[in-house]
Amino acid sequence: MAAARRDGEHARIESVLLVANPASRRGARSIRAAMQAFSQLNVACDLMVTEHKGHAIELLATTRSHAYDAIFALGGDGTAVEIISALSPNGPPVGVLPGGTGNLLARALGIPLNVSRAVRTLVRGSEATVDLGRLADGTRFVIGAGVGIDASMIAGTSQAWKRRAGVLAYVVAGAAHVLRRRRFTATVTVDGDVVTSTAAVVLVANFGVLLNGLVTLGAGIRPDDGKLDVCIFDPVTTLDVARITYKLLFRDFRPDPAMIYMRGEQVEVQTEPPLPAQADGELIGITPFFAAVEPLAARLLVPDCQINRQ
Repeated sequence: MAAARRDGEHARIESVLLVANPASRRGARSIRAAMQAFSQLNVACDLMVTEHKGHAIELLATTRSHAYDAIFALGGDGTAVEIISALSPNGPPVGVLPGGTGNLLARALGIPLNVSRAVRTLVRGSEATVDLGRLADGTRFVIGAGVGIDASMIAGTSQAWKRRAGVLAYVVAGAAHVLRRRRFTATVTVDGDVVTSTAAVVLVANFGVLLNGLVTLGAGIRPDDGKLDVCIFDPVTTLDVARITYKLLFRDFRPDPAMIYMRGEQVEVQTEPPLPAQADGELIGITPFFAAVEPLAARLLVPDCQINRQ
């Protein structure tokens, strides 16, 4: 995992609670695969099925979560974030299984995208403690929140297209935004310091490495440092777009006129005009939005090989 703090190998996992969203992209098939994988590992598994947004939080509120060695989330990123939020900061560790469209959190953690493999990897893996972001209404996020291309990808992607095309649906919607070159004026306040700039994207990042290490948002962005990192990207020309893309893919973070970075504990993002914003792949409304860091608030199961990866 990109820069996660190692807490050491977790104790042997013998019993788990699987909280699953059957309405996610892979639905019942993924639930069967997960249950079978736990059985093959001789791990006792109880199942709870969510019925609507927010239901995972309701279920965990009435469950003795500490009776289990770990809680596993199976569904989209929204399901995983609900469970992580509900168990923060003193609950058992959470294993994120890929059952949604983008599986952004599983990809950021380097978790296999095959459910059976993911179960085996996490049961035999390690534990990391990471920061969370918190919005003004108390909603938490794990990866990041933002406005611009990332939110446009979500707002511009229908549920039917997401079910058919998976993560490709987000890529197509994002590419359409890039081609239109929509820019806006962003005023970003970080711990009292204010920057105003034109932008195509403003991202408040907790994780800096995404998509199984394919994309690195900036230098030194860690999910365990008690800080949130603001990335402001403002490509004007096609050359700017190509240069930023190269930098994100090849970790080249020398100063660039189209890239601004800030770091702090509290962030407010305002835009003109007001625009849709997202957090961990879920639309959260229209700007402005506020975010604060909750240091080391979440316990996650991660693959062994990801612990020390930068």
